[in-house]
Amino acid sequence: MHLGWGITALCVSVVVLVFFLLAGALLRRRPPADERALGKEQGGLAFVYIGVGLSTIALLITLAYTLVTLEAVAQPSPAPALTVKVTAHDWWWEVRYEGPSDSDRPVVTANEIHIPVGVPVRIELESVDVLHSFWVPQLAGKTQAIPGQVNAQWIQADAPGVYRGQCAAFCGAQHAHMGFEVVAQPPAQFDAWREAQSRQAQAPTDALARTGRAFFMKRCAGCHAVRGSDADGTFGPDLTHLGSRRRIAAGMLANTPEQVLEWVRRAQDIKPDSLMPSFRLQPQDAAALGAYLTTLR
Repeated sequence: MHLGWGITALCVSVVVLVFFLLAGALLRRRPPADERALGKEQGGLAFVYIGVGLSTIALLITLAYTLVTLEAVAQPSPAPALTVKVTAHDWWWEVRYEGPSDSDRPVVTANEIHIPVGVPVRIELESVDVLHSFWVPQLAGKTQAIPGQVNAQWIQADAPGVYRGQCAAFCGAQHAHMGFEVVAQPPAQFDAWREAQSRQAQAPTDALARTGRAFFMKRCAGCHAVRGSDADGTFGPDLTHLGSRRRIAAGMLANTPEQVLEWVRRAQDIKPDSLMPSFRLQPQDAAALGAYLTTLR
């Protein structure tokens, strides 16, 4: 903030100075045409030398101030309490929380990043396809997600709430619909959420949901994972706790049973060129699949 105001003040000062110099040049009395020659002997170039010198000094000071400030804000003063790995895909976000040790169960979700309030969180960014840009305007600036490279930034929410995020680098047909949410929660609520997300999906108990699970394994498990089942696809979002998310399709639709089935049926109409195909579902298949998906909470 201080850097922004400082550079703004410098720019305004330069504009005001140029304005008054120009006004003075226009208003002052001009000598006859035969006396207007500029040269070193009349001191006409002194203003050029002074202007270039002052501008150079001001720009060098601004450069140094900018580098010092960027270095200061590159890392939070306390160490980040949490590291979240975010992988950009065309056109959605994979979110992974690793446990403190390799034996802990990881948490994998999509398009929804939960963080505790009041603590810095390190975000490690990468991309599996093209250049993307991770941006949560209320929390931090933009950071590029680049294939084959891990970039990092940190965010911190000082108040509970839902903060909208967006891909900020044009990445293809559905760039505008590549959104996500950062959900900031009190630490106790965040810990409860993380514990619930680390659990495996429960096996369905009623016949209709079991039929839906068989349909899911046949038609969806090649792309999607459901931990605790035979579905281990990595091409699409992990659906183990699908029902716990606020929105689906990278923020395009509310997460309701009706909208989930609508997304399955009409994905290419809702989000053309996305990698999620549209499925023609018979009524009995839709009912069974919907019953199974509602168990994934």
